[in-house]
Amino acid sequence: MEAINPATKSLLSKVNVSTLTNCLLRHGLRNQFLHGVTPLTPGLPNMVGPAFTLRFIPSREDLDTMAGYQLESHVQRRAVEECPPGFVLVVDSRGDARAASAGDLLIARLKARGCSGIVTDGGYRDHSGIMRTGLPAYQRQTASPATPINLHPADLNLPIGCAGVAVYPGDIVVGDCEGVVVIPANLADEIAAEAIAAVEYEEFVEEKIAAGRSIFGLFPATEESLAEYSFWKKNRA
Repeated sequence: MEAINPATKSLLSKVNVSTLTNCLLRHGLRNQFLHGVTPLTPGLPNMVGPAFTLRFIPSREDLDTMAGYQLESHVQRRAVEECPPGFVLVVDSRGDARAASAGDLLIARLKARGCSGIVTDGGYRDHSGIMRTGLPAYQRQTASPATPINLHPADLNLPIGCAGVAVYPGDIVVGDCEGVVVIPANLADEIAAEAIAAVEYEEFVEEKIAAGRSIFGLFPATEESLAEYSFWKKNRA
């Protein structure tokens, strides 16, 4: 599995998710934001990394027992041991938060192995322990019951749906205080560069608005405003 370009990761760590959704829209991608998924611990640095995926299906009483959970072949436990360092574990829980997609010990293991974060459209248990790990963790809502009560881990590192978004292994996942966006891997370098340029232009716009300028002719950018921005940027440098 291919790691993210370090330069691209650095750029994506400096931009917010809302800017990235704008950039993706310009490329015709309208459904890359994971609606309803928010950070368990606000205020952490941006989460950035390629996706490693885990898919849950509904549990079944004869298969989902604590004895089965102890097996080294258990797919959920394998996920935390096989997710590569620097990657984000993205979990398809079918939007079901009636049982935990993970708890503090599994997430602590991801942190210890150098993973970049975890995302689910379900929920987690043991929140205080998860927050102590310092690993970015995004969820739909709290889910205290144990995983086998309602979720069966079916497979690893295949295309999944998470919060209504298609996530393919290796897609670049970015999270901030607002939520999570998924960038197709082949567009990541281009989107990162565009997002940084957008952030710089927005700094110019903010300055002009603070000085009393109208938004018209300023945002979205026009040929005239871009020329003015170029002059502003040159003088600022």
